[in-house]
Amino acid sequence: MNKLPKFYGIIPARYASRRFNGKPLAKILGKPMFWHVYERARRCPELSQVVLATDDDRIASSAKKLDVPFVMTRKDHISGTDRVLEAAEILNVPRKCSCC
Repeated sequence: MNKLPKFYGIIPARYASRRFNGKPLAKILGKPMFWHVYERARRCPELSQVVLATDDDRIASSAKKLDVPFVMTRKDHISGTDRVLEAAEILNVPRKCSCC
């Protein structure tokens, strides 16, 4: 039986938005929105690691206070997918699994 590859959960969290600036920091039941997303993602047994990917010091500071792992990404990404790719590269996530 092949060993399953590691799966990573990378949550893009950008402060600047045309529709809702600061959305990742919006409070829900006293905690920022990104914390709720992180807590639910880390419940997934298939994910070996869950990390926040942000370009904003305010989000990074809040993540640090709440013990949410994060990586800092560039501010010029066009989409969350681009931010996730940069975070995966920073984390050295393999492009292919070792089982295939």
